[in-house]
Amino acid sequence: MSWAYVFPGQGSQAVGMGKDLYDTFSEAKEVFQEVDEALEQSLSRLMFGGPEDELTLTENAQPALMAVSLAATRVLESQGSISIRNTARYVAGHSLGEYSALAVAGALSLVDTAKLLKIRGRAMQEAVPVGEGAMAALIGLDLDVAQEVASEAGLDGQVCAAANDNAPGQVVISGHAAAVERAVALAKEKGAKRAIMLTVSAPFHCSLMQPAADVMASALEDVEIKSPVVPLVANATAASIIDPNDIRRLLVSQVTEMVRWRESIGLMREAGVDTQIEIGAGKVLTGLARRIDRDLTAVSLQGPKDIEEFLKTV
Repeated sequence: MSWAYVFPGQGSQAVGMGKDLYDTFSEAKEVFQEVDEALEQSLSRLMFGGPEDELTLTENAQPALMAVSLAATRVLESQGSISIRNTARYVAGHSLGEYSALAVAGALSLVDTAKLLKIRGRAMQEAVPVGEGAMAALIGLDLDVAQEVASEAGLDGQVCAAANDNAPGQVVISGHAAAVERAVALAKEKGAKRAIMLTVSAPFHCSLMQPAADVMASALEDVEIKSPVVPLVANATAASIIDPNDIRRLLVSQVTEMVRWRESIGLMREAGVDTQIEIGAGKVLTGLARRIDRDLTAVSLQGPKDIEEFLKTV
């Protein structure tokens, strides 16, 4: 078997996530405590008990999702004596999940990752005034048609662009609210099965996020980035990278660039990966894997039972 470890992005958060890991494994508890200390915030208490509206704030959701992914990975490695270095062909993460992937692969420290995601979440939230931006999911249109729709909708200098190429027939667009609303109507005319406005706090992964990209460029300047122990497949390029300078540059451009997830999975498949292991909250990436390539085995590891069952098969 040839494995890739992948890590979820924003939208997978839910109150209670990670609590079973915290309660069951000392290794997981240590991760949550390290993140709390790094942020000088009881993020774990918010994760385990809510309130939900506070957890879903971008600046909280991003480090929280990373914490669950890192906690589950530590448990997997310690309980199963599984080394990411020895079992992974690649690591990848969807949007903020790219930071989780880099932390797991040893390119970023847990403390730095938590702090960077707090900064990233806040900067992305503040980049565009609430109500000015929007995102929508276009179901049933492939990327080229979705990009045509977005281009047609971006009138009078308004931004509308493909933000996530998630899977065949599943593209998310982002930009000014009025332009995205026009794109939803156009998408239906061009044969989309569904075109749905998303409940999000900002228009992620488009040029409107440039202020947040500038913040991240500054934040990443003084952070130590090492070469990951296995290559990262980067969101912005759908290519594998190990050079710290490339990683730093792409973490900045990632904020405004499209997440090229479909292509990322395709690259890993072409390189021989036959099993995708999603580590962290939710099963979004597992679902996308099945839409991208039905021959790709996809496994989701969220809690103790998932990990225990998986280790029996290894």
